[in-house]
Amino acid sequence: MAVELRPELFRPLHREGLAEEKLVRPSVSYWQDAWRRLRRHRPAMAGLAIIAGLILLAAFGPLLSPYSYSEQDLERVNEPPSPDHWFGTDWLGRDLLTRVLYGARISLAVGIFASFIQLGIGVLYGGISGLAGGRVDNVMMRLVDILYGIPMLLYVILFMVILKPGLKNILLAIGLVYWITMARIVRGQVLSLKEQEYVLAARALGASPWRILLRHLIPNAMGPIIVTMTLAIPEAIFTEAFLSFIGLGVSAPMASWGSLASDALSGLRSYPWQLFFPGAAICLTMLAFNFLGDGLRDALDPKLRK
Repeated sequence: MAVELRPELFRPLHREGLAEEKLVRPSVSYWQDAWRRLRRHRPAMAGLAIIAGLILLAAFGPLLSPYSYSEQDLERVNEPPSPDHWFGTDWLGRDLLTRVLYGARISLAVGIFASFIQLGIGVLYGGISGLAGGRVDNVMMRLVDILYGIPMLLYVILFMVILKPGLKNILLAIGLVYWITMARIVRGQVLSLKEQEYVLAARALGASPWRILLRHLIPNAMGPIIVTMTLAIPEAIFTEAFLSFIGLGVSAPMASWGSLASDALSGLRSYPWQLFFPGAAICLTMLAFNFLGDGLRDALDPKLRK
């Protein structure tokens, strides 16, 4: 039976009053939601503020100081903190505050450089291993397992003994070693992602393995990658400080937190402030990056999205 079509059947529906059409919350992207949850993580935000302050002090502090990091004043040797020298002076009369700020440049540069080397080598190595699978994955990961079985610090010390002390050699040694953890994490992420429907669709459309890796797999694994990078920075800073402490770090008169602590160790009982300030800088920096890393881990976990 045919239905007669009449104009009143095509009247527009007034939907203003429909409760089911109201938006409870505006739609947000993954990164917007992660930033929202990171802002609620108070230790992480405190760590981020401390890191931003350290970067500003390292960049502009030595420029604003009236003293040079290598300027010696033998008439003001081993002075305690005072209005003229807020952190006191060392055994050569050099202003300790200026040297701590200058040491922040070296320590932060080493940590950030090592994290980017870790990003470049570790992400590509782990991504290729996980995407290739089979024998290629087995051979590549057995090499990583061999390297992972020996403490990273021993590799760095060995490289420094061979390459000789110096800032460039520290950056090279740490960068060549600290990618192993990143490679293992990225490989695990790629193994879990490469069987997803969007990867199968990309393969069906003829996408090359490099395109699948760089455009689909790595961007979807950025959460664990960013967290690993953040937590690798304090580890690299501590490694540089340890190398400088044992004499394999930067050469005098350059200042590093580790070398400052090493210079202050002999006069610890008489001049404890010389060890306290660089030690406090190391502890504060490592705590700030660890707090930020914990916050990022919680914020970037898709299981915690609401």
